[in-house]
Amino acid sequence: MTEDLVQQVRERYGRIAEGSVSGCCGASASGCTSESAVSLGIGYDAGELAQAPAEANLGLGCGAPLGFLALKPGETVLDLGSGPGLDVFLAARQVGPSGRVIGVDMTPAMLDRARGNAAKIGVSHVEFREGRLEALPVDSSSIDAVTSNCVINLVPDKRAVFAEIARVLRPGGRVVISDILLDGRLPAAVEQDLLAYVGCVSGAMRREEYFALVGAAGLERVEVLRDVDYLAGLIESAPAEVAALEARTGVKREDVLGRVRSVTFRALKPAR
Repeated sequence: MTEDLVQQVRERYGRIAEGSVSGCCGASASGCTSESAVSLGIGYDAGELAQAPAEANLGLGCGAPLGFLALKPGETVLDLGSGPGLDVFLAARQVGPSGRVIGVDMTPAMLDRARGNAAKIGVSHVEFREGRLEALPVDSSSIDAVTSNCVINLVPDKRAVFAEIARVLRPGGRVVISDILLDGRLPAAVEQDLLAYVGCVSGAMRREEYFALVGAAGLERVEVLRDVDYLAGLIESAPAEVAALEARTGVKREDVLGRVRSVTFRALKPAR
């Protein structure tokens, strides 16, 4: 069943990359706002969005983690679930040509789109690698900073993901992640809805369990930087998708408001 879910996620995000379906709060959904409006709503700055190719922004994500990463010129950055490359290109500007940014994604169509975007703008210090987050194609202790935006919630084995993050980070390295967490259980009908899973909701984990995995991986000094009601934002940006979920599951939005959180947090790998 786990591998079936992974394949469903890969297939859906492949269709998102090709433009045939919408994403988590995707702009191609009926009644949805534009990709830029979605990104601005989750914390991106209009000025920074203008620095990346428009084709790199599909309106995906649930936060803007890169703004909290405080990147420095010359650093090596890893983006987990890099999609069409938005955060990779923004990070590349911050670390400069003496730095390096690696994006990892398991969806070939997303990788093709990201590589095409890189070629279009002529940036040479970025690289997109195909791989799973549970087994990153990245050398141990080679990364200064890790980021990810609304992707780890889609991975069934989150324990393995955080273990891999700890492995690839250099001692003293840092991670800033935006993800979907739960404060309380979701109704069973929503948990079992596959579209809710690939739409970032039902694959989410309880907050306390999630951060226990972060700590078990050896990452410490966890600090929550942003914590908002994800579903409330989704009702505004993609009302048709929320209405469809209600119709399929019989669960009213009032039954889950406040439980599904968009959380951005920071953690560190010990220096020793």
